[in-house]
Amino acid sequence: MKAFQFLNFTEMPYFDGLRYDDPIYDLDIKEALNRLPREVVDARNQRLKRAMDLSMKHEYLPDDLQAVQTPFRRYLQEMLALVKRERAEREALGALPLYQRTIP
Repeated sequence: MKAFQFLNFTEMPYFDGLRYDDPIYDLDIKEALNRLPREVVDARNQRLKRAMDLSMKHEYLPDDLQAVQTPFRRYLQEMLALVKRERAEREALGALPLYQRTIP
């Protein structure tokens, strides 16, 4: 968890337009993103691209866009909980996790 200590949004001004779930990535999140609607994933990718662009330019999101951002709206947690429950069930049954399966 040490790698994500910089993600304390309550102490940090929110200038890049990302949502809370955007910068986090692992195999469970990859599977959860595959199950989300395409529009949600596209919006996430656009927010990440915009944040990287602003970071490279050493700029902040304009004030009018900052006013309409919803950084604490969580969109990934329900699907991520489902993926983790399914992974735990597979482990309990002795099957390989979904992302480690191979076609014979």
